[in-house]
Amino acid sequence: MTKARLLRLSVVLVSIFMILLIIVYWDNVGTAHFYLHTSFSRPRSPGAIPGITAGEDWEALPDVDEFLAKLLSSSLRQNNSVPRKTEQLLVQGSNKPVVSNLEENVRGYDWSTHKDRNSLDQEKLQVERQRTLREFCANSSFTFPTKERSFDDIPNYELNHLIVDDRHGIIYCYVPKVACTNWKRVMIVLSESLLDQGVPYRNPLDIPREHVHNTSTHLTFNKFWRRYGKFSRHLMKIKLKKYTKFLFVRDPFVRLISAFRSKFELENEEFYRRFAVPMLKLYSNHTNLPTSVSEAFGAGLKVSFSDFIQYLLDPRTEKMTPFNEHWRQVYRLCHPCQIDYDFIGKLETLDEDAAYLLQLLKVDRLLRFPPSYRNRTASSWEDNWFAKIPLAWRQQLYKLYEADFVLFGYPKPENLLKD
Repeated sequence: MTKARLLRLSVVLVSIFMILLIIVYWDNVGTAHFYLHTSFSRPRSPGAIPGITAGEDWEALPDVDEFLAKLLSSSLRQNNSVPRKTEQLLVQGSNKPVVSNLEENVRGYDWSTHKDRNSLDQEKLQVERQRTLREFCANSSFTFPTKERSFDDIPNYELNHLIVDDRHGIIYCYVPKVACTNWKRVMIVLSESLLDQGVPYRNPLDIPREHVHNTSTHLTFNKFWRRYGKFSRHLMKIKLKKYTKFLFVRDPFVRLISAFRSKFELENEEFYRRFAVPMLKLYSNHTNLPTSVSEAFGAGLKVSFSDFIQYLLDPRTEKMTPFNEHWRQVYRLCHPCQIDYDFIGKLETLDEDAAYLLQLLKVDRLLRFPPSYRNRTASSWEDNWFAKIPLAWRQQLYKLYEADFVLFGYPKPENLLKD
């Protein structure tokens, strides 16, 4: 009798454990991304990902991490292992997108193939960019806020820019004003996180801009806590170890000019109310401002670039609220000294970098990176934009963004920092 009870109890416990295991597995993969491991979809070993050496620090994982790692491995698909039908779906459609967004209408698209450009030695370029980043992260004489903290010290809300694609083992840290709209589109296509009439998007440019920037569209690290609870940090570390991690950056001062142009030179209701109104009151002594951006623009009331720089340098700004993501420093968005990125792209070499990255990820047969914008804000514009900004302000601004200049190998703009 006792043996029978023990047998039944054992069966119940094993069943409960298996159910929990299935729940965790299903939650990790997602019902929309549940694939059998056929010959077209096999688990990928850690060594299959660029920048990850098979077995590197793998055996040293704690028991909980090891269990989660094995669980995760069972759902991770090879970069080049996708259903044959999907593999044949290259980006198709008309030669030009239907552009409904004002910002994209203003900028336009560049549909040239850039075949005349000299090909860059991408492998050496990546080695150099990563070497620069790691050397300055390890250099104790070069300091900036948050540099010395560990990954565990990063608050959950600061991990909201790390987008995860579990289907291909990719983590992308997006930086606003650095082609992030199109990279988000690419991530949506790869992860199949958004459907159009029940079918995943295949052409990145088909995805409406409003869906691209909807936070519910993407699985980001800051959502892990709600999904995995106390296991969230363990899973983050495992995925950071196993997945290919990349980001794109650009010259910090040029990025600021681009942010100013798109958010304050175009009619943007949200940015007018949240940022332009306080700037106009504080730095241009305007009162009784219109409640809408269209009325303000009609009356000739616009934030000047000088107002914007004053706002960035004003110590009250950060006390009231952290910098908006469009002008927040990259080191605060992507934590490059805490996360070992496998690929560092730059907007200045976007076309070459994007093509090379898609090849590394083995997804270049699935899609191509959307064409880049014409008339991108150029570094040659800096002199004109900063001409009326006092020298002392320029020097303070450089100190504010110095870490981004140094970590990502951008030269110090000496011409702007001297009389």
